[in-house]
This record gives sequence, structure tokens and C-alpha cells, in this order.
Amino acid sequence: MNFNFTEEQQQLADALRRYLDKSYGFEARQAVVKTPEGVSAGHWNAFVELGLTALPVPAEQGGFDGTPLDMLVVMQELGRALVVEPYWATAVGVEALRLAGGVPQGDNAQLLERVASGEARLAVAFHEPEARYDLFSIDTTARETGDGFALTGAKSVVQHGAQADYWIVPARLAGEVALFVVARDAKGVEVQDYRTIDCQRAATLKFDGAHARRLGDASVGAAVWEQIADYATFLLCAEAIGAMDALNHATVEYTKTRQQFGVPIARFQALQHRMAEMLIHAEQARSLTYLAAARYSSESADERRRAISAAKVRVGQAARYVGQQAVQLHGGMGVTNEVAAAHLFKRLTIIDTTLGDVDHHLERFAALPGFAGSAA
Repeated sequence: MNFNFTEEQQQLADALRRYLDKSYGFEARQAVVKTPEGVSAGHWNAFVELGLTALPVPAEQGGFDGTPLDMLVVMQELGRALVVEPYWATAVGVEALRLAGGVPQGDNAQLLERVASGEARLAVAFHEPEARYDLFSIDTTARETGDGFALTGAKSVVQHGAQADYWIVPARLAGEVALFVVARDAKGVEVQDYRTIDCQRAATLKFDGAHARRLGDASVGAAVWEQIADYATFLLCAEAIGAMDALNHATVEYTKTRQQFGVPIARFQALQHRMAEMLIHAEQARSLTYLAAARYSSESADERRRAISAAKVRVGQAARYVGQQAVQLHGGMGVTNEVAAAHLFKRLTIIDTTLGDVDHHLERFAALPGFAGSAA
């Protein structure tokens, strides 16, 4: 299988990296984090000009019909720069609209057009209190009203929930999983915004009869809901690859400047071996993430699940190893907020625990058909 980027994909990656290197360095990123909003309208507008918001949107709604591999290219660069803007949340929301909404028309088409132009941001409410990693542990309920539906329940740790204009929310409708769109300004919604340990933003959403409209048919909600989560998961894996690349680079550069016994510690063979192992872990995680991007659109749901979970497991293992080694090789500086390494490790840790950690995806992988037979 050929995992080389096309010329267009490489040009996109290069253009995005040039912008981030010039305008989104570590100090600029920290300045954004310290603002009350935690995100930057200026950087978001730059992403719009680069075509990032239009990339995942269908061409009929002013987008570029971006493939999973196109999105992987973008997420790697955003991960490398530790970007805190709500791009992941919006991209996953677009996929939710595409999968659950059917052929875009009416309100869905208008919303996708607004996303492509940068006018609207989305967020998907994956988690509920006490649900752990179970996507189908959903206590939020929906009841039909004269002009739509009313949602009652709560969602927790909704990434960039307070920065979104619309939320994609799963709820129980007559016992089945259905997906709904809720506007930020809908009545009956309470939003609690906060900063997470990796300096991203998240929110707790409480719905008390909040007005919503349904996406698609409730009978296909469960299958679509799982596929949306798989899409979000492989995007997180791609972001982690970029973060590990940055962490490996930062560690090598630091060991070139830190001296012990009158020489740079990068010359010590034992440390060279550790940094080589860090690179190997990152490359193995990269290979499985690229495979997950290729298999995401597979006609076989089990093939998609197998590839996504394998990537999430390997990325989680690699992120832990690379992060711990980077902190040790940086010494005391590795745990301070004044260097990027600490923030990269925090982000990798949160990615590992988002939408299923290593143990969760190992169990999911082992439960797929054919695993027991192949293991024997």
C-alpha cells in the first residue's frame, strides 16, 4: 500500500507548516491559551483562508471533499504546533452531518456552507457523566414536539463545546440512538466552559427541554454514531503523530545543548539509544495511523474498527513512551510550563484518554470476529 502523500497534500502540509512556524510558535500559542476564550479569531480566519474549514465539507456546499488522508495531513501539522483552535471538533461535526444527515439539503446544507466559509463551528458531544468509554451509555433523552424535538440530559467534557455554534448530540428516542443538532443559543441549555490540563477548552452541557432537530433516521443512529467516533479517533491519532514528531525533535535539540562532564549529553551512547527508541515508537504509530486513514472508508465495518483500534493502541503506547523519555531527557525542565515538551506530553496524555485508552481499544480489537482464530 502506497502511503506517500500526493503533490497537493504535500503542498497543503507545507503551506500550513509555514504559517504555523511563522505565526503560531510556542509563545504565540501560550498567549492564546491565556485569553478568556482560549482560542483566537485571527488564527481561525487564517485557517479559513488556507482552506482548512472547507477541506472536509462536500463540494456541493463549497468544500473540497477532503479524504481521510487529506485530514490526516492537516491534523499532523496541527499536532506538531500544539494548536488549541477548535478544528478537530468542527471537522468531526462535519463528518457527523455528512454521515447522519444523508444527502445535504435544507438546514444541513446551509450549516455545511457556513462551516466551509468559517462562519460556524461545530462540536460533537461524545461523553456523558459516568459513561466512561461506552458510546452507547446514553441517558440523554429526546421527545418529539410540534416543531422538532426537546432534549433533556447532560454531556461532559465536550471539547470546544463553549466555542461551538452548534452541537451534534446523541440521545435516546423511543429507546434507539438518534443524533440531533442543537444551536448554541437554544433555550434550555446551560454551558459550563473550562480549560483542560492540556490547555484546550471543554464544556459541560446541560439540556432541559432544549430545542433540537434530528439528523437522519433514528434506525441507523447507532451504526453512524460509532463510525463518527472512529473518524474522531483516527484524527486524534494523526494529531498525536505530529505531537510526537515535535517532542522527538525538541528532545534531540535539547540534548545537543545540555552539557554534562564538559560535553553535550547527546554524545552519550545510552541516550542516543533511548532517542532512537523514541523515533521507532513514533514511526510504528505513524504506520498504523496511516493504515487507519486508508481503512476508515472500508465497506467492512469490522475492518474499519480493527484498523482504528489498532492505531489507537499503538499511538497510546508510543505517546506514553516518547513522553516519559522526553521528560527524563529534559530533566527538571521537562515538567515546567516554560518549555513546549511538557505541554506536548500533556496533550499526548489527553489524546490517549479520549474516546478510549489503550486497554479499551485492546478489548475492542480482541472482541472483533476472527481474532481468536488468528491468535490460535
